Amino acid sequence: MGNCGIVASKTALVFLNLIFWAAAGVLCYAGGYVFVTYDDYDHFFQDVYTLVPAAVVLGAGALLFITGLVGCYSTVRESPCGLASFVFILLLVLMIEVAVVVLGYVYIAKVEENVNSSIQAAYNEYNGTNSDAPSRAIDYVQRQLRCCGINNYSDWTNTPWFEGSKNNSVPISCCKPDLSVCTGSLTRPEDLFQEGCEALVVRKLKEIMMYVIWAALTFAAIQMLGMLCACVVLCHRRQETVYDLLTTGETYA
Repeated sequence: MGNCGIVASKTALVFLNLIFWAAAGVLCYAGGYVFVTYDDYDHFFQDVYTLVPAAVVLGAGALLFITGLVGCYSTVRESPCGLASFVFILLLVLMIEVAVVVLGYVYIAKVEENVNSSIQAAYNEYNGTNSDAPSRAIDYVQRQLRCCGINNYSDWTNTPWFEGSKNNSVPISCCKPDLSVCTGSLTRPEDLFQEGCEALVVRKLKEIMMYVIWAALTFAAIQMLGMLCACVVLCHRRQETVYDLLTTGETYA
């Protein structure tokens, strides 16, 4: 029964190491996704500290890839030193992922406050040209999230761009995509997106942060199982060493 248990533990551990490599890729993707998405929404959310969980996740992903290499080698060789190092690195990555979860929830609570304080300034900077970064960001968000204005399309009437254009229209990015002709004129409000962008930007940023949190929690659970299997193999190896000392006075190389 003991041999069956150790074989099962080693098999499970090798399989988990393959999962660790996949997890490393997923965590790196999650961190990279946050960085890329933040670049699209940075004019609406100025707190760069929100990128801290993403940066930590990228580091955890890289460390987890190394962990998979150490784990595979140590499991096949049943190396006590290697298995101990494997458990230590897994514990370190686990602590990092716990920090990611805590930081994620801290920044989720700050998302709405930061968007509220930044979005009006972004709309006030809009000038309608593709060469202007705030203008491109607003047009991108309105098309992607299918929204118009801060709370609704009427918010555009209070912006410097609207007052300067004097054509009683909002940007074309407010137009519904299924229309063949749309000038953004306020005389045809039915052609425009009805929902404001502020609530949708807040929701999007919270979804991104929750994506990182759930990725960290999921792989933290897998790592705990890996640590358990490694401990079983390590204990079995030490028992064999003690037995050899008592019977022959020799140890495995």
